Amino acid sequence: MTAVAPGELRDFYENPAVPVASGSARSLRQARMLATAIGPATTTPRTILDIGCGDGTAAATAAPLLAGHHLVGVDWSQDALGRARARLPYAVRGELTGRGLPFRAGSADAVLFSEVIEHLVDPDAALDELRRVLRPGGHLMLSTPNLAAWYNRGLLLAGVQPVFSEVSLRAVHGRPGREVVGHLRLYTARALREFVAASGFEVVTLAGAPFHGVPRPLRPLDRLACARPSLASILLLHARRT
Repeated sequence: MTAVAPGELRDFYENPAVPVASGSARSLRQARMLATAIGPATTTPRTILDIGCGDGTAAATAAPLLAGHHLVGVDWSQDALGRARARLPYAVRGELTGRGLPFRAGSADAVLFSEVIEHLVDPDAALDELRRVLRPGGHLMLSTPNLAAWYNRGLLLAGVQPVFSEVSLRAVHGRPGREVVGHLRLYTARALREFVAASGFEVVTLAGAPFHGVPRPLRPLDRLACARPSLASILLLHARRT
């Protein structure tokens, strides 16, 4: 989703083997937050952009809760868009930096920005572009892995690389897991709040969501951790353009 990424990074995201979908639990929680924020479409249908839609799975999961609203998927990867168009009525190519998104200023009522910011070279420029396309008071629904998730705190104390962090695009080194997904930046709850607020948004709420990759015996504990977003696996942030 960035125009300034090195060629190797661009090639990485065009690789069909790289995962482009995240867990349904996160998608549903985020969709419920957005549906509550914008209300039903009975009076005024809203335009919702899913920036970094990947293969469209998350948007398709959210669609029943956003019935009547206009949901548009946007991604940089042509491979991901090819798959997204099988699930979404509208999916277009767009970049967050460089030429920017193919939408007028203030044309969107809400933006879904799910599991994208951790992949970006320039997150500052990305939030500037999201703020541009949102109308004043428009909603930003952002999700990203939590660097300070409950298990990462224990892993760091043991000298183990935290989950979600990566040191290579070729292989996993020093942390649990097997998939390389291209994370460049990670946030704690406090850092995410401060960063989004400094980018011209008013933070409305911060919630937590479970991570589908947690081993099955630990999933009840992961769900419990969602009660305290600072410990949750995934951070769900709702903000409004000021």
